[in-house]
Amino acid sequence: MPLTSIQKRIITSLLLIFTLVLALYFGGTVLVTLVAAFSGAALWEFYSMFWDGKTHLIARTIAIASGVGIVFTSALAGMGWTVILLLAAFWICNFNFLFSYSSTPDSTQYNDSLTLFAGLVYIPLTLQFFTTMSSWEILFVLMSASVSDTAAFYTGTYLGKRKIWPEISPKKSWAGSLGGLAACIAACTAYGSLLGNSSLISWVLLGAALNIAAQMGDFFESALKRKLEIKDSGKILPGHGGVLDRIDSLVLALPVYVLARQIHTFF
Repeated sequence: MPLTSIQKRIITSLLLIFTLVLALYFGGTVLVTLVAAFSGAALWEFYSMFWDGKTHLIARTIAIASGVGIVFTSALAGMGWTVILLLAAFWICNFNFLFSYSSTPDSTQYNDSLTLFAGLVYIPLTLQFFTTMSSWEILFVLMSASVSDTAAFYTGTYLGKRKIWPEISPKKSWAGSLGGLAACIAACTAYGSLLGNSSLISWVLLGAALNIAAQMGDFFESALKRKLEIKDSGKILPGHGGVLDRIDSLVLALPVYVLARQIHTFF
């Protein structure tokens, strides 16, 4: 008997949670490798949204290798070398345009090179922040994004009538948005009060900021997919679509948390 979409979604979620728990338990190289693997997979999906088949295959491969390198460099050598690698990747993308234009000037677009570089900033440069965080912080940020998505989905499914941004995401409603916001604030406040080291109002404000960031990150990928006329970024995660579909809210919530902790101590 074939599994339903919900069953596939649950099984995939459990496997992802199990993998995360193992990575957090062993930490170090295991955690960095997991972050690098997710970055590489999400980058492949991101580039595949723009180019089909073997188009720009060499450039994509070099960009993905650079993205994985950014994660490992951040963990092993610090942000200084990460910035240098990112700058090198920028010029590799520029050289891709230079040599492509030299051989095929009529079909070469600089936008292709910008897309290559945008993927590096969008995904691995963001996810590398996980390598600088404690296990409790990682779980906190992941929980905020997951609770936001899950609460918004179910609240919107049962109560959603008025759409919040139909031009971008026709299925998302105001009820779902507010439900996700309330659930995220409640979860962040409970988690922070038990395991963190800050005031109640700080957790409330942080939960609200992370939820808004998560929703905007989700809207961004939705707009991108609508523009490119695709449904999912990939099919690697049964019931969820692609890796990028799973982390679209996380890639904005994570840097917002990193910014917040530069201003205030939470853990």
